[in-house]
Amino acid sequence: MTETVTEPVTRAVTRTDPTSPESSAQAALRAIQGFTDAENPSSFLAVNEGNAYFTLPGRPGVVVYRPTSRNLVQLGGPFAPAESYRELLTAFVDFAGRQGKTVVAVQVQAADAAIYADHGFTVNQIGSSYAVDLAGFTLAGTRFMQLRNKISRALRNGLTVIEADLDDWHDEMRALDRVWLPSKGENARQLEYLVGQYGGPMQEHRRLFVGLVEGSLAGYISYSPVYGSRPGWMHDLSRRLPDNSPGIMEAINKAAIDVLQSEGVRWLHFGFTPFTTLRDDLELPGASTAFTWFMHFLWEHGAAVYPAATQLAYKEKWAQSVILPEYVAFQGPASIADFVHIFRAAGAL
Repeated sequence: MTETVTEPVTRAVTRTDPTSPESSAQAALRAIQGFTDAENPSSFLAVNEGNAYFTLPGRPGVVVYRPTSRNLVQLGGPFAPAESYRELLTAFVDFAGRQGKTVVAVQVQAADAAIYADHGFTVNQIGSSYAVDLAGFTLAGTRFMQLRNKISRALRNGLTVIEADLDDWHDEMRALDRVWLPSKGENARQLEYLVGQYGGPMQEHRRLFVGLVEGSLAGYISYSPVYGSRPGWMHDLSRRLPDNSPGIMEAINKAAIDVLQSEGVRWLHFGFTPFTTLRDDLELPGASTAFTWFMHFLWEHGAAVYPAATQLAYKEKWAQSVILPEYVAFQGPASIADFVHIFRAAGAL
């Protein structure tokens, strides 16, 4: 049975000192590992290269953002304990105002959403994230027949899957990326900020599974850590050769599941998909009815903006156990222009 979660599980947090002599990304890592009240499964995106960080001297927590010409686009809420959360948010809004910009926060979780609404933001559901409980998970039964068939076909076509070190496959992955992107259309761009990365100083925290055919790279999935009450891994960045056999991604993910289950990992997260599992009863008081309509419109007709239906279909193959609503928070009225700048921050425009 799928559980739709509207309230987070309260957890104790560990204090961290953001003024310690470490890199901003390292301080952000400590914050997302320690301050998990928001239960944000995509929190590891906070340490993507290219992010900016806002902190207050002597106060625990960090705000993660990217600037555009119009906005400071924030990832989630402040990664902070309750004692400094609102203080950080207020100071960040003031920081944006001094630059003549406003704040728009994306992938805001249910725990954050009420605080943002109370802070004068217009908050609307923008999509959902998904997770599978691996305890007792199996692909047996008629429900998974098509999925098993796709995996079997890929394996019959010579696919083998291994967990690998990035250093051994970095160049091949870059080459695959260059082939993969044009297959998504002539105007497709590599998204940043709202999807994961590989490489860099944070690579040691990720895991990589690769699919090989005759020793050559046919596809890969990078997994990033998830903290909080549903700790585990998130199925993050994934690519495959566009003209290769079906079932490659499914076979790679199934191999990763087998490894995670053998290690006793409880949760596999599938991350955020915009415009999906939108529900009126999940909207907060003060939500924009026009923006709600716009999100439903993009679900029905927005494939050119983002292939939400395709992404959701892949995630639903794995019988998601938990659905977490995610929100966008606008400083002031909901704005389509501010919404567009989220995609500018992600490099999609």
